[in-house]
Amino acid sequence: MALLVWQDDLNIGIDVIDQQHRRIVDMLNHLHVAQAGLQTAVVAEVIDEVVDYTMSHFAFEEELMEEAGYPFCAAHKRVHEIFIKRVAEYRLRFQAGEDVTDELRTMLSRWLFNHIRGDDQAYAEQVKAHLNQFAREHQSGGWLGRTLKRFFG
Repeated sequence: MALLVWQDDLNIGIDVIDQQHRRIVDMLNHLHVAQAGLQTAVVAEVIDEVVDYTMSHFAFEEELMEEAGYPFCAAHKRVHEIFIKRVAEYRLRFQAGEDVTDELRTMLSRWLFNHIRGDDQAYAEQVKAHLNQFAREHQSGGWLGRTLKRFFG
């Protein structure tokens, strides 16, 4: 599988989420480069980074959906939970010495792009409307800033 290329249809129109998604794509490309260079230690680090960052991203995304009153938030969260469990299984297989890098990268890239184009696009309009309303009511944007800082330092 070649390096992943960001496509405009992956933008959901919420800058912070789009930036997070791009960062995950960058991590997957880093995984590809590390694997191609036979850098097993780097592959392990990138897998851990992808898992940890994705979990933070999911928590942030779920918080946005809840704040916006998105009616399918629980279902979306369940999709995230299933995904995290699946990736954790890959990580365990890798830690046990199995070379799962190609399989993992393929699954991650397909899942991510399909998830963004489907599940994430579905909540985007409601979350954008909520964020715009909130920004109008609180010109300083305090909630978003605090939430970003809490999840991403």
